[in-house]
Amino acid sequence: MFFIRFLLASLLNVPNAFARRFSSRRERRRSAAYGSAVLFLLGYLLFFSAPFGFPAGVMVRVSEGASVSAAAAMLEEKSIINSPFFFKAFVGLFAGETGVKSGDYFFAQPGTLITVAWRLARGVYGLDLVRVLVPEGASAAEIAAIMQKNFPEFEPEEFIRIAQRDEGYLFPDTYFFLPNVKARDVYQALRNNFDLRTKEIESELAASGRKERDIITMASLLEKEVRHYDDKQTVAGILWRRLEIGMPLQVDATFLYINGKNTFELTLDDLQTNESRYNTYKYTGLPPGPIANPGLASIKAALNPRETPYLFYLSDLAGNLHFSQTFEEHKIKKARYVP
Repeated sequence: MFFIRFLLASLLNVPNAFARRFSSRRERRRSAAYGSAVLFLLGYLLFFSAPFGFPAGVMVRVSEGASVSAAAAMLEEKSIINSPFFFKAFVGLFAGETGVKSGDYFFAQPGTLITVAWRLARGVYGLDLVRVLVPEGASAAEIAAIMQKNFPEFEPEEFIRIAQRDEGYLFPDTYFFLPNVKARDVYQALRNNFDLRTKEIESELAASGRKERDIITMASLLEKEVRHYDDKQTVAGILWRRLEIGMPLQVDATFLYINGKNTFELTLDDLQTNESRYNTYKYTGLPPGPIANPGLASIKAALNPRETPYLFYLSDLAGNLHFSQTFEEHKIKKARYVP
């Protein structure tokens, strides 16, 4: 700050120094006025006007760990500032020794050197947040597709690589991201939100007597199979009971995870495939992991199953559930409600 004050004081003294070169009072006044005008013009061009050729509508990236000098050189090259010297001086004034903040800066319109220095010193990126809805029951691959639709430069393959190992723990919710958001940032936001939103049921999870991963896996099945909370509790009771008696779960929704087919598209060959442990017709027990990312309601339903005499259920074309106690009763309802 001392340097800036000294510099400004020196510049303000230019008209007087300029005037002292002339002998007469009239000449001194005229020369002082001329010097002031030149100084004002130079100051205006340096500090209060954007450089000629400022590329409005451009985004520039300040790399992680970049020095003020490196940032100044990059900005001058792109015609965003016209004086690296004064840019560094003002960054020092605004940020001290912390320097410039790394990240992507969007310049919707030309800005002055002071404005640019202030933004980079304070990390004012100039990017509007984009609202994104991650629906309940979306898988990591489906979330990647949603993000790519909203953010053209988003890398879906990178997100899937990072996030798929935490399938089931990417909390569905409404999020706000910067337009330049990275795959890892999205993953971290969803994963952290899961921990935050499930704090209210930590005690229930601990007291359930079941592994948390089993609860989340069951919740993911409920999320894809059932619409309403009451029905989810009933189906949870049926599925937990099937596990207890060693009966295959026979959940059609796992095939959405395997081959993208829903209940009405499955064939006998699909049901007999040995290619995936997610085939709950062929293999007993829970699938290897969650098939989607459940919301809080489905997790609560998995924790609070409703005990009923039913062992079978099916969904008709309208999404209504029909429950049966015996397989014979189930077959009759299937012939009646499922074409």
